[in-house]
Amino acid sequence: MDNLTHSLIGAALAQCGLKRRTGLAMPAMILAANLPDIDAPCAVYGVESLSMRRGITHGPIALILLPVLLAGALIAFDRWQARRGKRPEGRLPVHPGWLIALCYLGTLTHPLFDWFNTYGIRLLEPFSSRWFYGDTLFIIDIWILIMLGTGIFRSLKAERAGRADWTGPARLACGGVAAYVAANMAISHMAARQVMAEAPYPVMAVASPIPIAFWERDVLWRTADGWYGTMRCTALSCVRYPRELKRTGMDDPRIPALAAKDPAARAILFWSRMPVAEAGPKGILLSDQRFMNSPARGTFSVLLKPD
Repeated sequence: MDNLTHSLIGAALAQCGLKRRTGLAMPAMILAANLPDIDAPCAVYGVESLSMRRGITHGPIALILLPVLLAGALIAFDRWQARRGKRPEGRLPVHPGWLIALCYLGTLTHPLFDWFNTYGIRLLEPFSSRWFYGDTLFIIDIWILIMLGTGIFRSLKAERAGRADWTGPARLACGGVAAYVAANMAISHMAARQVMAEAPYPVMAVASPIPIAFWERDVLWRTADGWYGTMRCTALSCVRYPRELKRTGMDDPRIPALAAKDPAARAILFWSRMPVAEAGPKGILLSDQRFMNSPARGTFSVLLKPD
């Protein structure tokens, strides 16, 4: 998910009452919820970064070590402020045990919500490079942002007013997000099953969420003999696009040799879940069916140029 969503998830959980457990709980939860994205600077490598992102910093070793390092840094910051006489008087005492626990909780929300979209995440890196996909949420979900933002705002307002039930709005927002995610998971599952049960009976179907229209899916499918297409579906019905049958082109015998000499192509093929090759006068365009109609298509494609 986008980092604003991750931040709001951490803030909402803290506002549910967890921030009263220890000093620096709120910044700990927000920072922890974004912590695995310390691999983001690799984006400077362009297409090659596809083989680097959502890997080792989202895997088990990082998820064990990073929360402890963050908690240690926050404890050191608190003590540094105290030595200088700059520690805010209203800050609660820092309880190391609770702070570490909250850092773990915030950090673990990150791979969970990253898994919910179609981009993928390598949850077992470095022990396995397998990609995992939840096919549940669009990468920026406006409805989640609204629910969490509203819940946090109303909770903070009630807290400042001295109301005893100030955690209620944040808890309601978190509950609403959980129910929303569960409903979207069911929609994706039912939409994909519909497509696989119809001709040409694909062996793979990916229910890709639609921005804003959370009740709809573009179900991307492909058959065992190399055809692919898309159907627009809800949980109850699907509409087939006209002239949708196309060849994936991945049986082109030139691809393995050309990709072996191109680091960007190797990165695309490592990351790609639904690779597509389009031969043209300038070469072979490698892309992924999930992002072929996206405005960011160029970020997820590479041109192989035969000698």
